[in-house]
Amino acid sequence: MYRFAVSVLLLAGPAFAGEAEALAISANIQARHQPFATILDPFLDANGNVTGFTRCGDSAIWTGHYLAAEAFRYGVTRHPEARQNALNAITGIRALMEVTGNNTLARCVVPKDSPFAAGILQEEAHHKIGEGSWFGRPAWWIGNTSRDQYVGIFFGLAVTWEVIDDPGIRAMAVDLVTRLLDRLLDDDWSIKAPDGETSTVFWLRPDQKLNLLAIGAKLNNPRYNSKYGWQRFLEGGLTGVPIVAELADQHNSYFKFNLDVLTFYHLIRFEGNRTYKGWYTDAYKTLRRTVDGHGNAHFNMIDRAIQGANAERDAETRRLLDEWLQRPRRDNAVDWRGTYPSCWEEDRACDPIPVPQRVRTDFLWQRSPFLLYGGGIGNIEGAGIDYILPYWMARYYGVL
Repeated sequence: MYRFAVSVLLLAGPAFAGEAEALAISANIQARHQPFATILDPFLDANGNVTGFTRCGDSAIWTGHYLAAEAFRYGVTRHPEARQNALNAITGIRALMEVTGNNTLARCVVPKDSPFAAGILQEEAHHKIGEGSWFGRPAWWIGNTSRDQYVGIFFGLAVTWEVIDDPGIRAMAVDLVTRLLDRLLDDDWSIKAPDGETSTVFWLRPDQKLNLLAIGAKLNNPRYNSKYGWQRFLEGGLTGVPIVAELADQHNSYFKFNLDVLTFYHLIRFEGNRTYKGWYTDAYKTLRRTVDGHGNAHFNMIDRAIQGANAERDAETRRLLDEWLQRPRRDNAVDWRGTYPSCWEEDRACDPIPVPQRVRTDFLWQRSPFLLYGGGIGNIEGAGIDYILPYWMARYYGVL
């Protein structure tokens, strides 16, 4: 009887559209995109063999996104594989923090004895390069860490704490958030390397500061509740200021909108005071009015979590996820100049380009939907986190 039931399940396939593809993406990430426990993208030869790794400079942010995807998957399926994948990602995040020696987050880490180390260091030579230890092995780490790496990591850790009801994993998330946030507070919201060199600051981003503190207060209330309360009192009404400034350009540096939606996802949902929540929500709605026509499944799922069900938006999300599956997984160049009319700038289409034809990139939803050309030579394989994150969120929030 057991064998018959298994055979029926195997023949029937996954119960939800897109699930087989999502599971295959996760398996491929484990096989080819986590050589050092955090997310990297491989160079592939004509036979599909890995010849190197790239995009090390954004390894932290995509590891945070991947952690969130696997946490949502676990929340939906309770599958031990999802739990283990999340645990692997958390282990990678801990390595990014501990390799610097002062609890500052590194962009990525690579063991010195890796055959891929030389290529990675050459590509990341414009960033600060430090030395440390990776699970007992001498390692290089990439610094000049940006705010977006922190926003992505905190997003992943907070989602994990919310969704995975495993005391050990939740404790790990609390520990990492506490150590990272303490370091930022000790350095007056500056990101500093062990030698004191500052790569950037959060000073002009009240929204991001408040989000990190709100996450800290939720996960470790005794330590951060009063700090968040004071910060909220001082800057709660200013969260919309940087958003309005960013909306002046809807095309260039489009990644800024991904950071914004990640920020509001927890900031609004974790806020219990009606006044402050109203200020945060007003700032978010200003952003949403601009990006809601961009055909962005990831942004749509953040909106679902914040504002609830919307039949038209949720139907669009399902369509966009289906369209993502039509995209090649490698970074082949595209050029739609002459096919789609341009407006204002020579690389900007007048309307969003269909998802299957958009530029091949690391995370589709952080790239301008108006971008007319770009990509590489077809030898870099994307991880596919831009599918599995909105997919499992759609399952978690009932859109699928």
